Amino acid sequence: MPTIGDTSQTSLKNILEALLLASGEPLTTAQMAAVFSDDERPTPTEIGQALEQLATDYQDRGVELKEVASGFRLQVRQEVNSWVSRLWEERPQRYSRALLETIALIAYRQPITRGDIEEVRGVAVRSNIIRTLQEREWIRVVGHRDVPGKPALFGTTRVFLDYFNLKSLDDLPSLAEIRDMDTLEPELDLEPVVEEADA
Repeated sequence: MPTIGDTSQTSLKNILEALLLASGEPLTTAQMAAVFSDDERPTPTEIGQALEQLATDYQDRGVELKEVASGFRLQVRQEVNSWVSRLWEERPQRYSRALLETIALIAYRQPITRGDIEEVRGVAVRSNIIRTLQEREWIRVVGHRDVPGKPALFGTTRVFLDYFNLKSLDDLPSLAEIRDMDTLEPELDLEPVVEEADA
């Protein structure tokens, strides 16, 4: 078992790096601190400083330390992603325009009902689009509008923020920066897909 002496001999930065590499998901500073025993636990300030040093170490490398909504993670830099993606034989397909428009409306106008989305898009939102977004845990029901029928109000989740490398909704590009959904599609050529025609 590790002892306090082991920790003092091993750089805190190295321990945090190993934790981030071993974890399959982002880690908060509290989760990182929890792996230390009471007598060896670093302060939040010390963890923060070690993470800053780690981020600096990775500055000119193919990976980076990124803070997202759920915590910190080590990830491949966008600039080298096209090469890394070649490790997989099958290229990921693109998301349908209908799905992208739906998640964009929820992200920018939340809380929002399915009816609101249909009003803006001018077409019906197919049930499997909402289901897919919920299964991916990108959206969730955050309440119900106080009108007849009590329609569900949708909002985005932490998983959505993590997936798109966002720390908070404030990190979304402004609507002025988004001229056309077509310009977003190549950037979102990431993972599985739901090809869904408009109704």
